[in-house]
Amino acid sequence: MKRSIVLFLGALFAIGAVETSNASTLADWTFESCSLASYSPGPNTATTNFYAELGLEAGAAAVSGLHAGSATYSSPLGNGSLDSLSSTAWAQGDYYQFSVSLDLIDNSYSGIKVSYDQNGSSSGPKSFYIAYSCNGLSFTKFGSDYGLPAGVSWSGSSPNHATQFSDDFSLITALDKASTIYFRIVDDSPTTVGAINGGNVGTTGSDRIDNIVVNATITPTPEPSPLALAALIGAVCLVAFGRRH
Repeated sequence: MKRSIVLFLGALFAIGAVETSNASTLADWTFESCSLASYSPGPNTATTNFYAELGLEAGAAAVSGLHAGSATYSSPLGNGSLDSLSSTAWAQGDYYQFSVSLDLIDNSYSGIKVSYDQNGSSSGPKSFYIAYSCNGLSFTKFGSDYGLPAGVSWSGSSPNHATQFSDDFSLITALDKASTIYFRIVDDSPTTVGAINGGNVGTTGSDRIDNIVVNATITPTPEPSPLALAALIGAVCLVAFGRRH
C-alpha cells in the first residue's frame, strides 16, 4: 500500500511539472510597412488596422486610431527608423489603440509590459495617458498623465531616448486572463494652451508614435507525458488493488 502511494505521488509530480517560462515579445509595431502619404478616414471613424511587423502576433496584432475631427494620417520619419504613424486634428479624448490576442489554451501569461516612442509637433497636444481594457469597450486609465517634451526632433538614423515611454502592467492580473488585451494612448490636452509649445492645439498640430512593443512572460501549459500517464494509471490500479485486499 505504501508503495502504491509513493508511485501515485510520483506520477502526480511528473504530470504537474511545468515547462520553463520565457519573456517574449507578443507584438512589435515598427510601422516600416505603413508608408502612408495621406490618409483621412473621416470624423469619428476608426482607421483601418496597421498590423505588427514583429513578435509572436505579427500580422495579427493591430493598431488603429480614432479622432472626433477630420484627422489626416501619414508616415513621417520614425524614432531611429524611416516610418512612424502620425496624425493631425487632435481633440481631448482622441486616441491610438493597439491590441494583442493571447493563446490561453496553450499558454499562461504574466508580467505584461508596454513600451513605445511618441513625439509631436510644436502645436500638437502635450498631455496623454495610457489606458487598458480586457474587452475593448471599457477602458481604465493607468497611472497619471504624462507630457511630451518640447523641441525634440526624430531622426531616421538615431533614436531620441527623451521620447521613449514604458508601462509595467504586471499587477493588472486581469490582463493575463483575457483572450485579447487592448491599450489606448489617449490625448488629455485641452485645446486652449494644451499644445507642446504652451499655445493652443492647432488643427494641423501632429502627434506620432513608433516602436510599440508588448512583452509578456509566457509559460506553456504542460501536457502529461506518456510515461507520466502510465505511472498514474499504474498507481491508480495499485491503490484500487490494495483496497480490495
